[in-house]
Amino acid sequence: MVILKNRSLCLFLFMFFLVFFEVHASHEINRKLQSTSHNVVKKILRPKFHFRPPKHWINDPTGPMYYNGIYHLFYQYNTKGEVWGNIVWAHSVSIDMINWINLEHAIYPSEVFDKYGTWSGSTTILPGNKPVILYTGIVDDEQTQVQNYAIPANLSDPFLRKWIKPDNNPLVVADESINKTKFRDPTTAWLGQDGSWRMLVGSLRKNKRGLAILYRSRDFMKWTKAQHPFHSAAKTGNWECVDFFPVSLENTDGLDTSVIGKKIKHVLKVSLDDTRWDYYTIGTYDTKKDRYVPDDTMIEGYHGLRLDYGNFYASKTFYDPSKNRRILMGWCNESDVFPTDDIYKGWSGIQAIPRKLWIDPSGKHLVQWPIEELETLRKKKVELRNYKLNKGENIEVQGITPAQADVEVTFSFSSLENAEEFDPSWVDLYAEDVCAIRGSTVQGGLGPFGLLTLSSENLEEYTPVFFRVFKNQDKYKVLMCSDASRSSVRNHKKMFKPSFAGYVDVDLTDKKLSLRSLIDHSVVESFGEGGKTCITSRVYPSLAIYGDTHLFAFNNGTETVKIEALNAWNMAKSER
Repeated sequence: MVILKNRSLCLFLFMFFLVFFEVHASHEINRKLQSTSHNVVKKILRPKFHFRPPKHWINDPTGPMYYNGIYHLFYQYNTKGEVWGNIVWAHSVSIDMINWINLEHAIYPSEVFDKYGTWSGSTTILPGNKPVILYTGIVDDEQTQVQNYAIPANLSDPFLRKWIKPDNNPLVVADESINKTKFRDPTTAWLGQDGSWRMLVGSLRKNKRGLAILYRSRDFMKWTKAQHPFHSAAKTGNWECVDFFPVSLENTDGLDTSVIGKKIKHVLKVSLDDTRWDYYTIGTYDTKKDRYVPDDTMIEGYHGLRLDYGNFYASKTFYDPSKNRRILMGWCNESDVFPTDDIYKGWSGIQAIPRKLWIDPSGKHLVQWPIEELETLRKKKVELRNYKLNKGENIEVQGITPAQADVEVTFSFSSLENAEEFDPSWVDLYAEDVCAIRGSTVQGGLGPFGLLTLSSENLEEYTPVFFRVFKNQDKYKVLMCSDASRSSVRNHKKMFKPSFAGYVDVDLTDKKLSLRSLIDHSVVESFGEGGKTCITSRVYPSLAIYGDTHLFAFNNGTETVKIEALNAWNMAKSER
């Protein structure tokens, strides 16, 4: 075992040295680029420090886990092209969740119980430190879905390269009460205090009622459906990629999925097939009734809380015992001209930067922040301190490569008096609708202010990430936007350039707001006020590419805003 671990470490070190030399070589190449030909754009728009394999389509992170010192990322992958289809469980490993080694596929259609597809699922670590995969198998061309399992062929292999699908599959088959074509994505199982394992499977009932079906097992092999749903909600449509896990009310540490006790809340996350967004509620797990009950303040459905208010879907969490944290991973789909651009590029889809996740001290929402390992990619740093932005002013952040950067900024303001009134007619609108109405170019009182990312020199293209503060009766309401509507001069009717937005639950007593944006060529992943609100945008500039990319801080409000501190780093390319 020790020898095998040393070999894996040597392999990782070798990969890291390759990264070092490749980054330096890429700077020399980019200085020589004289045009924006199709081949150049094809390469430049590819993110450099977000994970994706060399080619083809990817989607859901199906079963991330930490096992014996190695992080494993399983994800849905099309082996033959850049659109969805021919899905297998691809497999990559890492020691830091930033630099990855791609391995052979873990699971692919081969048996009667998954001949037509190996869809999403999860991983569970059983007693004796034995990992198992639970996944959805497609058994016919009508997409009838069953739940299967797979186990490692060799536990002494630190990378767990080969997986076996035992003959006693499937473990779970839908009964007559279940929609057999809307019955998928088994969760990480948890061990109850009664000694029985439990897992959830997402589904759909009549009248668009989404639900999580509960199954129990004493031995992990024979599963019995509970008489009642674990939880359901009307008019939410099909539930995919359900996730259920505990969070501590005492600190930001993560908890194993099976932990039950005092000073704990539970989170139920569902990916809604109708909207393609991830929603969650915080509540209580009633272990006696085996039901989940959301807190009274929670809103279920389309107006509920989202993990990310942008291009982010089919996410999955896991507990990382090495650093006592819960990690969130999610898929960021493309928003370019589908499928033409993706076929031309030869790739489609990326994984968001892994995020540590915990509950806010208020208990009202979750907080997310990029894992600390990302900071190892930070290179040259520039700073800006105590700079006042007056109405209509912007300042360029120079000295870094703005197309591949990590930016953290804290804004402050002396008064809230100029905050504009929140229009009562907006109450029933989604935050993104308000952002579209009151965008970055619409002058306000306190805001809009923030960053103009992936900008061309003369601002023909830019993706603004910004705040706007409203006065709502006797309170204040903070809107955070990531607006792709001006991200590209390319005006193809099939290119998706939305205004993404969410509200930030923040106390403005100290009159400050903070923002962090991870900028990576065709993705801007942003975190408002320490990760209280997160928005990921996929954008495809034609002018603002590599050396012709600029970054600005701006203010378009009448209230002067001060940049208390702005730190920006060049980001190296990760290995994957």
